[in-house]
Amino acid sequence: MASTVSDRPGYGQLLRTPGAWTFLLPGFAARQPFAMLTIGIVLLVQHTTGSYGSAGAVAAVTGVAMALFAPQTGKLADRFGQRAVLLPGVLVHAASVSALTALALADAPLWALFAAAVPTGASVPQIGPMVRARWAAVLGAAPGREPSPLLPTAAAFESVTDEFTFVIGPVLATALCTGVHPAAGLVTEAVLTLVGGLLFAAQHRTQPAVRTAPSGADQRHASALSVPGVRVLAVAFLGIGAVFGGMQVSLTAFAEEVGSPGVNGLLYGVFAAGNMLAGIACGAIAWKSGPRRRLLVGYTALTLTASGLWAMHSVPLLAGLGLLVGLSIAPALISGYTLVEALVPASARTEAFTWLTGSVALGQAAAVTVAGRLADAHGASTGFLVPLVGTVLALITLMTLRSRLSPPAAGRTVARGVGHRKPVTVD
Repeated sequence: MASTVSDRPGYGQLLRTPGAWTFLLPGFAARQPFAMLTIGIVLLVQHTTGSYGSAGAVAAVTGVAMALFAPQTGKLADRFGQRAVLLPGVLVHAASVSALTALALADAPLWALFAAAVPTGASVPQIGPMVRARWAAVLGAAPGREPSPLLPTAAAFESVTDEFTFVIGPVLATALCTGVHPAAGLVTEAVLTLVGGLLFAAQHRTQPAVRTAPSGADQRHASALSVPGVRVLAVAFLGIGAVFGGMQVSLTAFAEEVGSPGVNGLLYGVFAAGNMLAGIACGAIAWKSGPRRRLLVGYTALTLTASGLWAMHSVPLLAGLGLLVGLSIAPALISGYTLVEALVPASARTEAFTWLTGSVALGQAAAVTVAGRLADAHGASTGFLVPLVGTVLALITLMTLRSRLSPPAAGRTVARGVGHRKPVTVD
């Protein structure tokens, strides 16, 4: 399935791309809060209410709001530019997180926490998709130009970066919440979002050009979700979100059950580290198999490894299996994002990336709610059934609809939207 690493340009050449570091460094700071938000909410609300179910429900509302609004944020960024969306977005997010934190500390009723959770999730800055769109822009993924061979490497690099934040973020949030103050994790999340987001928005030169279609408004506003392959990938990414959400809540409950709350950050860090290591390997290998096949293989491995989580009753065993689950996530994520490059026109690519990110958030939201209720009622082990069910359902969908993931041949046209819209050539 793979050949030697030297067959394809690697990370070193990618990072020497002119202008790359100007958006990578602020982008890393700005996306860090994404990995801290859910666990920060769970730890704070569980501390103030004493219920994992309530904590999971508030986190779920945040995730649902993000899933619903993220694609619209991506569409606005494609239409008006990333800076125009980011500047108000980070200000609203910082204010919303502050309000949610204050309400939780004041023992406000659950409905008030839900109300604050909606703008908190809706305003989460979509830094990851925006960085991916910038890579596509600087590497020449444009109509009439041959895409750079560095694009798959960039997709892998972004997955590694995402997972590196999930190594640092949950551990940092847990340490702050347990060692400093229960609200310290969310306060830090708000500050990093504000500072990192503003710095990222200030990078004008690498921002993708705002694209307008000359044929009229119908084309300009056509959704990336009109591409069948994007819809299939969105369902697949729901299962990945179920793994993230189920692991976060269930690992927290497991750590409480064994009497070592501090081990939660370590366990989740091991899980995320596996994801990051697999991402590094995926980017360093020159694959001979296509991304669709890699997605199916990776997702099968993810489902198989997630199936044993509920049976682990010791920290070392759970850490070991969590590492294997993490190792299985990156190939599925990277393959999905790589497929987007081939399936979606450049004018809708940021939106397509946000559909996938939103699907992860939606799956995570459902998972933290269900896993929280199960952990409250039956213990942490039952919470680990959520990643299994989520990945099984998503894998069945992938296997059934895998033909939708085949990119159109060069020069073919695909319909952008419903039947009355004109076809657009896929770049």
